[in-house]
Amino acid sequence: MDSIIVRGGAELRGQIPIAGAKNACLALMPATLLSEEPLTLTNAPRLSDIRTMTQLLESLGAEISSMQGGKVIAMSTHDLASTRADYEIVRKMRASNLVLGPLLARAHEAVVSLPGGCAIGARPMDIHIEALTALGAEIELKDGYLHALARGGLRGNRVKLRFASVGATENVLMAATLAKGTTLIENAAREPEIVDLARCLRAMGAQISGEGSATIEVQGVDRLGAATHRVVTDRIELGTYMLAPAFTGGEVECLGGEIGLIGAFCEKLDAAGIDVTETEAGLKVKLRGDRPRAVDVTTEPFPGFPTDLQAQMMAMLCTATGTSRLEEKIFENRFMHAPELMRMGARIEVQGGHATVTGVDRLKGAQVMATDLRASVSLILAGLAAEGETVVNRVYHLDRGYEHVEDKLSAVGARIERVSA
Repeated sequence: MDSIIVRGGAELRGQIPIAGAKNACLALMPATLLSEEPLTLTNAPRLSDIRTMTQLLESLGAEISSMQGGKVIAMSTHDLASTRADYEIVRKMRASNLVLGPLLARAHEAVVSLPGGCAIGARPMDIHIEALTALGAEIELKDGYLHALARGGLRGNRVKLRFASVGATENVLMAATLAKGTTLIENAAREPEIVDLARCLRAMGAQISGEGSATIEVQGVDRLGAATHRVVTDRIELGTYMLAPAFTGGEVECLGGEIGLIGAFCEKLDAAGIDVTETEAGLKVKLRGDRPRAVDVTTEPFPGFPTDLQAQMMAMLCTATGTSRLEEKIFENRFMHAPELMRMGARIEVQGGHATVTGVDRLKGAQVMATDLRASVSLILAGLAAEGETVVNRVYHLDRGYEHVEDKLSAVGARIERVSA
């Protein structure tokens, strides 16, 4: 099993290219199930989760090829070979549940295993089920599988989500494109990944308006066609690398970055004493002074502070001046990185969904273990600021969400390498 070794103390300078968004691409790929015609995605990230989604879609009958080293994904689902998403594939990744809506829309039936992914807390399917039931689906849970049927096809309706779930919004948005009549999705998620999916579906011929707001309107059509779509920049990878110079000093330009993708995060960086400057190519980031300042952070749905940047932010605040308070309001089990940071000398107290971080002058290198995707990279970032050598074990999570992290950080001066046991 691979580990990442980080030797701290190196100042970072240079440019880091930001990949296409993992979470956007994983929602865009199932859209191929909605059409008999080709769908091509450009700017795709090269990640293990993308390979898992490819495997799942191929099991359903999609023909998929990659080009340009995996940055272009060409898909075609002329015929559905199956409407069953098996546990052996779905267990690897939460986003596998996004085939449910497209299968119901096109085939009027689906059998989908309950999904897996990082162990960061309960992420039930009940909101997805409620939303698709509002469109006329009959869904029953049996033996760990959702058995879904839409007799005569889906029908447009008012769908009010009781929580602005990204996944549920994506599932019902795709399903509604082929439903009969008009669908209003209320309390819809507003994340950039939702906007990106709507743009792709519209390029395929869907009639959608209101994406990016709390109400999305979808007028169902008889069929969708071919399209080519560029995947939006990964705002979580962007935020992760924007934090790097706050640990080490120096100046890093994140190529492809846009403040509009990550506004609430940028506001917290400014409060912490970190300058963010827009350039022609992206965003340039530099720490003001020697250490960041303490700030309080509460995770919220977009446009609030992203839960997927909470672990990285906590790691940075471990070396800030003063005491910071973090509240996790999205997932109830997302402070598992805190004990590992404490092994490096961090001062953290966790009580339920709240964490208090008192900054220390310096972290110290240690053997640590990654518990989930974002925790993995938070420990790598902490290692950049630590004295001595940090060994991050169980980094298989990392490859689900970050492509070539050691290469990108090495290119700007980090002393980092991957080793195999």
